[in-house]
Amino acid sequence: MRTPLISLRKPATLKAATAAAAAALTLGACSAPSDAGSGSGGDSADAPLTVAATPTPHGDILAYVKKNLAGDAGLDLEIREFDDYVLPNTATESGEVDANFFQHKPYLDDFNEQKGTHIVPVVNVEIEPLGLYSEKLGGIGKLKPGHTVALPDDATNEGRALKLLADHGAIDLAKGTGSDATLGDVTDDKGLEFKELEAAQIPTRLGDVDAAVINGNYAIGAGLKPAKDALVLEKAEGNPYANFLAVKKGNEDDPRVEKLARLLNSEEVEAFIEKRFEGSVLPAFGAVAS
Repeated sequence: MRTPLISLRKPATLKAATAAAAAALTLGACSAPSDAGSGSGGDSADAPLTVAATPTPHGDILAYVKKNLAGDAGLDLEIREFDDYVLPNTATESGEVDANFFQHKPYLDDFNEQKGTHIVPVVNVEIEPLGLYSEKLGGIGKLKPGHTVALPDDATNEGRALKLLADHGAIDLAKGTGSDATLGDVTDDKGLEFKELEAAQIPTRLGDVDAAVINGNYAIGAGLKPAKDALVLEKAEGNPYANFLAVKKGNEDDPRVEKLARLLNSEEVEAFIEKRFEGSVLPAFGAVAS
């Protein structure tokens, strides 16, 4: 159960974030990152820390921290949930929120490059293995010519999805390509047809395709259990796609951010992740690789 103080996907929040996004992208193209102290907290170490997150598992983990750990640590934590992968970053860039928790490093690197934003990771928290799902097929070996496979349409997750398919023999990729692959790098599609969709929409469209590669958070949010329901699942060991707490550059040393980083890497959060998600989300604590 989330506490009543958490702000959950209010339309006004999305509208405000959209407006802030437009302003942030305009400023980002012509100015350097601002100094620390933007966002809801200002310069006060006692002010609320507002964190943007997608609902599951990120919002769930933050809600656990808010309810069970933040008070004793002297942290006033506010959570705003969003249903996409764009608004949490643009709201962080504009200062509407102080931090976010929803993404991995390859996605952030691509986002900063494409949007001119200045978001930086603080600390790794967890990994949500990407998986292939189907309501029609009993295994990846059942994919046949003419079958349609849905893929996330953002650059980093599409490449990650293609690598997953290639690792299990469903397609062939050009030599030297991996998680950076594009559809143009598919050298043998084995007769499959690909449908590119926004990652958040794929679970609701699963019945419209023969199979779909779905991000772990959206799979869980749709009631799927990746560890049990996925036809194939990414391996956690050596996985570069850990999700992390992130802030606008210059805010890394905000004492409120440092408190939250410690709490997110605590033994209590590790135990919560393992119990709550039953192997579908895995702890991945520690520094983010550069």
